[in-house]
Amino acid sequence: MTEKIALITGANKGIGYATAQGLGKAGVTVLVGARSPERGEQAAAKLRAEGHDAAFVRLDVTDRQTITAAAEHVEATYGKLDILVNNAGIALADGGWNTSELTVATTRKIFETNVFGVIAVTNAFLPLVRRSEAGRIVNVSSEVGSLATMTRDDLPSWLQPGAYGASKSALNMLTVSYSIELRETPIKINAVTPGFTKTDFNDNRGDRNVQEAAQIAIDMALIGDDGPSGTFVCDGHVDYVDGETVPW
Repeated sequence: MTEKIALITGANKGIGYATAQGLGKAGVTVLVGARSPERGEQAAAKLRAEGHDAAFVRLDVTDRQTITAAAEHVEATYGKLDILVNNAGIALADGGWNTSELTVATTRKIFETNVFGVIAVTNAFLPLVRRSEAGRIVNVSSEVGSLATMTRDDLPSWLQPGAYGASKSALNMLTVSYSIELRETPIKINAVTPGFTKTDFNDNRGDRNVQEAAQIAIDMALIGDDGPSGTFVCDGHVDYVDGETVPW
């Protein structure tokens, strides 16, 4: 029971895969959560080829059946879960990125993955995280979910967070809510922002690489007993962030 087990959602590529690499380097057994068995198995095999202890777990955060099956599999195979990284997410828009152009259908789809999916996965795996001596949950958020950040006067008018930003604001509040509930337990839960990263998520238009972006999630997944809970942090990459704390 001393070996650490981590599950990362959306871990077959991008920041999720880089997070799995980082945790693998730290000696953690990493479970690659992914919707596609083919891509998930390939990612797990690649991690093993790199020398990490890794396995694929089929998990679609919008599909209750795969979530339940994944939790049952982790329980039967490992008996606990030490680290849960809620990394899977989507960003969509209708026409341009103007909020006035958003449809309810697009908004609902974003929230289904970025908010409802996190609730479903976290609640399904929380009983296993409670079995850990020091459970850690990391929610991958974004600075566009920060109300204080997005209401700055010096930001360009085209930078509209829309439904994606709203979903990350909701995710931040969920992080706080879970932290209050878990305050008297060894479990720590925090939200992180990886920054604008070059991934398929944004057609590789970001200014950070995935290894840089994943580091904050890795660090928060490995915090000690004296680490924070219920916070929203980055690694200092955002020029308007003072230190590591992102304003709500």
